[in-house]
Amino acid sequence: MSELPVNTSTDLMHLIDGAVAYAGHWRHDGVVPTHTHSFVEVALVISGTGVHHSLAGRQPARVGDVVLLRPGVWHGYEDCRHLDMYNCCFSVELLQHELSWTREDPLLGYLLWSGPYSGQRRGILAAHLTPADLAECVVHLDALGALRTRPMTFFRGDVIGRLSLFLSALARAVIVDGGDVLAGVVHATHPAVVEAMRMMEERPAHRWTLAELSDALHLAPGYLVRLFKAATGLPPIAYLARHRVELAAAQLLRTDEPIARIGESVGWPDQNYFARRFRAHYGLSATAYRSRFTNNAVRLRTWNTPPTRGALLPAR
Repeated sequence: MSELPVNTSTDLMHLIDGAVAYAGHWRHDGVVPTHTHSFVEVALVISGTGVHHSLAGRQPARVGDVVLLRPGVWHGYEDCRHLDMYNCCFSVELLQHELSWTREDPLLGYLLWSGPYSGQRRGILAAHLTPADLAECVVHLDALGALRTRPMTFFRGDVIGRLSLFLSALARAVIVDGGDVLAGVVHATHPAVVEAMRMMEERPAHRWTLAELSDALHLAPGYLVRLFKAATGLPPIAYLARHRVELAAAQLLRTDEPIARIGESVGWPDQNYFARRFRAHYGLSATAYRSRFTNNAVRLRTWNTPPTRGALLPAR
């Protein structure tokens, strides 16, 4: 496979069919236009300088900085000077199937599932790695990047295994970076919380109530809320709302469905309520989000250097 497993035919970056994970360098100078993507992205700063622009505002990008973005989150870079980013991208399908066990892991559960949403982060988790932690992560990313040329039919297990090693190393570093603030997250997620997540994600359009969810799990509503908050920082219905906006964002960019119909399909038939929830999460109306990230194309340009080197540039 000679081409990069990332397609950027629109501002919605997505993995091409058959690709489950990707790791590689992106070198930036100047401005990287604001964009979004349909997969989970982890970006590490290896060298150079720049400014990361996202819902969290504008933050300097320095060596050792890492940011994890859930699907649908928009971001970009400004004032880039030889900014070398090591990006790791993997599909939602991989996260929900082969990596679904990470929900129950104390560290990975925080990194991938609860951390990006706790503390009003709205799908973005940022941290700073020590030189040793950064070096360990790069070892795994280099190995994952080398697997890009291998046929997925024979090396799928290797890809998932190497990705798991990278995420595990990153999760340990993120917890340490948070210090005492994250001390309370280092515990196993209660099985009832995991089951509740799966139930709601399998039927997002269903009009879930706390009472119905509690009855299905044979737990008192108040106890379920306490368990959910301990694991995710959110009550169950708030967690469901985060899942719904991710689904809606993907549909806005992948389909031409009317916005009202998209809202209904994710469980919010009231168009005004859907509009408020979407804007609260992404900082843009659904209409503005669709217009901004589907009309201005961004292309992937590769260089005549090793295929893991490239730059994200505006289409000409």
